[in-house]
Amino acid sequence: MMNQIELQEKRIESAVNYFRYVEVGDPRLMALFKDDAIIFFPKVGIVQGKDEIVILAQGFGALDVAHMEHDIKNFNIMPSGDYVVVEGQVKGTTNSGEAFPSNAYSHGRFCNVFEFDGDLIKRVNVYQDPDFKGEDAPRVEWAKKVQESIAQHRNSH
Repeated sequence: MMNQIELQEKRIESAVNYFRYVEVGDPRLMALFKDDAIIFFPKVGIVQGKDEIVILAQGFGALDVAHMEHDIKNFNIMPSGDYVVVEGQVKGTTNSGEAFPSNAYSHGRFCNVFEFDGDLIKRVNVYQDPDFKGEDAPRVEWAKKVQESIAQHRNSH
């Protein structure tokens, strides 16, 4: 059994790995979560359970992002009890080769609040505008499609 310091270190490692896995679409991402985990993502809302988290992750393909990189070495990581808060920046390129953030309407800043149960993620609140290039209308349409997919999933169970 892990002591509190080891558990806190494991939680921090899991939070940082979350970003590493998201960047490359690594399926190990799902092993970080409890089966009934919850994620809040702006413009989408709340997704619950690993099946819905997979739907959310698959929906990122429609965001016109070819490459994404989190500035992990400069993260502000704040552990407290069952929580790990990570503040940082993300940059990347779109499928058309444009760099983001634009720094006009989009700045690439985010803050994620992870809540843990043991060493697994129980809940994540993501505070980041998915409008990476400062062109909001397509992101609103994307969010609607993800919400519809999740509603269909919920209605089928």
